[in-house]
Amino acid sequence: MAELPLIVHLDADAFFVACEQAKDPTLLGKVCAVGGRERGIIASASYEARAKGVYTPMPTSKALKLCPDLIIIPVTPGLYSEISNKMFDLCETLTPYVERNSIDEGYLDLSICGFKTIQEVETAVKKLQVRIMTELCIPISMGIASNKLISQIASKLRKPKGFVVIACGTEAEFLYPLSVGKLPGIGTKTELYLKEQGVTIIKDLFHRSDSELESILGSHWRDVMSMARGEDTRRVETQEVQAKSYSEQETFSVDLKEFEAVERIIKRMLDSLMNKLRLEGRRARTLTLKIRYPDFSDTSHGQSLALATDLESEFYPLVKPLLKEVWKKKQALRLVSVRISGVDEGESQLEMFSQVEDKRRKLAGVLDRLNAISKDGVVKKGHQLEP
Repeated sequence: MAELPLIVHLDADAFFVACEQAKDPTLLGKVCAVGGRERGIIASASYEARAKGVYTPMPTSKALKLCPDLIIIPVTPGLYSEISNKMFDLCETLTPYVERNSIDEGYLDLSICGFKTIQEVETAVKKLQVRIMTELCIPISMGIASNKLISQIASKLRKPKGFVVIACGTEAEFLYPLSVGKLPGIGTKTELYLKEQGVTIIKDLFHRSDSELESILGSHWRDVMSMARGEDTRRVETQEVQAKSYSEQETFSVDLKEFEAVERIIKRMLDSLMNKLRLEGRRARTLTLKIRYPDFSDTSHGQSLALATDLESEFYPLVKPLLKEVWKKKQALRLVSVRISGVDEGESQLEMFSQVEDKRRKLAGVLDRLNAISKDGVVKKGHQLEP
C-alpha cells in the first residue's frame, strides 16, 4: 500500500478579523481590519482590505491614508483565544495528535486514524474544514503532506479557504517551481537579494555549487537546502506527549512593548499551568520563558528552584529577572511562551515545607476548586486584574 500524506497544517484566514466577523456578521465582505486607531498598527486585515494594500503590521495611520473607507475594529479581549480553543477542540475530534502552534495555526497527525486511501484523508480533512466554518464561522486553509514543512507551505498557497494535498513522493515536484520566498525563514529582503543573484525559484538553488550557496545564503545554507529538498523529521507534539513539561503561549493581537503588561500575562499563564500541575498531583522546578519579536526571531531562558513546588508563588520572583534576560532588544513582542519542567510526582515531603507554605498550598487548592465551579472565576492576585 502506498504511503499516505498524514500531516495537516491548519492556518486560519485573517483570524482576528474572522473572529470579529463571526461576532458581527455585518462586517462580512467589508474593507476592515483589527487594530488600534490612535498610534496603533493593523493586527489583521480582511482580504478586501488587503486588496487595497492594507497589510500587517502596517501603522493604522498609514492604512487609513491608503484606504480612507477602512473600518477599524478595536481588539475584543478574550474573543480570539476563546475561538482558537474551540477551533482546536474540533480538530481533536478527528485526531488526538494536535499541536497548537499559535493562536491561529497548528498541526494534526492523522497516523492514528486508520485511513487506507488518500481519498479518505482528503474527505476527513475537508469535513473538518467545513465544520469549523459552519460552527465557528472561521475560514481556514489546509495543507496535507508527508511532513510539517510541506504541509505548512501547502496551506499558505491558496488562501483564503485553501485546500492543497501533496502526495507522498511528489514533494520535489511541488517545491521546485515555487518562489524561493515560500521557504520558511526566507523573508522579503532575502528573497530580493536571492533574485539579484539569479535565484528566483526553489529549483534554482540546485544549480549552484556548495561554495556559491554558502556565499549567497551564509552559514545556514545547508538548512535552507534541506528545506528545498522537502526534508523535515519534526513530529507533531502535543501536551500529552510532553509529559515532563507543561507550557502555554500567547500570540498577541497587537505587538506589546510594555514590560509590566507582559509580566502580568506571564504570571497569568503560570497560574493556569500550576493549577494543572496541582490537579495531577505533581511539582516542578524549572521555569522557562520564550519571547518572539515581530521578525519571528526567538529568545528563551530558564531558571530552576532548589526544590520542586506546586505553588505559583514560588515561581513569581523568577519572572521579572527572566523576562529582563530574554527581552534585550528594544522591540515590541509578538508572542510569549511559559514552560514549567523538571516535573516529579510530588510526594508529600512534609519535612521540607514550612507551615506557611502548607497553608498556601491549602489555600491554592480551595481557590482551584472555586475557579472550577465558578463561571467568572476568583480573582486572587493583582496581575489577574486589567490595569
